[in-house]
Amino acid sequence: MKLPTDHRNPIIRSLFFWAPTQASIRYWALASVVVNAGITVTGATVRVTESGLGCPTWPQCTSDSYLPVLHPEISPLHMAVEFGNRLLTFLVLAVGFACVIAALRLAPRRPDLVRLAWLQPAGIVVQALWGGLVVRSALHPATVGTHYLISVVLMAACWLFYVRTGEREGVIRRTVHRDIRRLAQVLVAATFALLMAGVLVTGTGPHSGDEIASRFDFDIETVARIHADLAYLVVGLTFALLIALHVSDAPRAARRAALALLGIELLQGVIGYTQYFLGVPAFLVGLHVLGSTLVWIFALRAATATRVREPVGTLPSPNREPATA
Repeated sequence: MKLPTDHRNPIIRSLFFWAPTQASIRYWALASVVVNAGITVTGATVRVTESGLGCPTWPQCTSDSYLPVLHPEISPLHMAVEFGNRLLTFLVLAVGFACVIAALRLAPRRPDLVRLAWLQPAGIVVQALWGGLVVRSALHPATVGTHYLISVVLMAACWLFYVRTGEREGVIRRTVHRDIRRLAQVLVAATFALLMAGVLVTGTGPHSGDEIASRFDFDIETVARIHADLAYLVVGLTFALLIALHVSDAPRAARRAALALLGIELLQGVIGYTQYFLGVPAFLVGLHVLGSTLVWIFALRAATATRVREPVGTLPSPNREPATA
């Protein structure tokens, strides 16, 4: 059988996505996680710098050009920030297609990796189209919040792709007690609820992205308290997961994942309370979005660390019973 590395052109053979190995495709998977997390943070930068309508039309930047053109009514800085964020979409899309090509070229081909890889460019296209709706709605908080939540779902798909590239085909078996794994899954669900509450806080508070953008008609103190209560719930679930993993002598990878998540959550809490008492400065808002992105990724990591994928026919250990997901 001819392998991807058999191409006669040495330049093509040197391309990791064209001649992938089990190791190189994992690097592309990690790159997809990083760039999707990165563009989520730069999107927050657009908002806190009031650059959301720096390019007031879509798909064009201005009504007469796809590229930034100086207009007296638009700040050059705001235009550069918004257009720069749009350009990053092409980088994320390129990494997504590199993952698809690598998955298709991997020998032997794994259909599970191909399916997960295709979710990336598909999701990025959806994001780009939704970004146009965000601009056309003049940054309505519902469209802006949905834009962020689509990124959250896309990051989850990228993380699953990364996890699967480090595994062989086989049966999923949990490495911890059934109830501990369920606790990890509940933690992921609670973290997603926390992010949704954060969207409500963001859509109600300042930093709308532009002075003409509308806001949710909620009481900011109420939505902030709901967000804080959910944060306490997530931290409590994480602490419970960490204790359960330690007392059950769970694998070291699972314990380290839960500990790392708890550390990031505590740092995120410090940032959240600091920005609240300082009047929500723009820099800390951007840092808080970075923290929320990391909390989400590490919550996914904590959940996936409670299971492994073993070849069919492998005898399970007492803890390694079939898992459902």
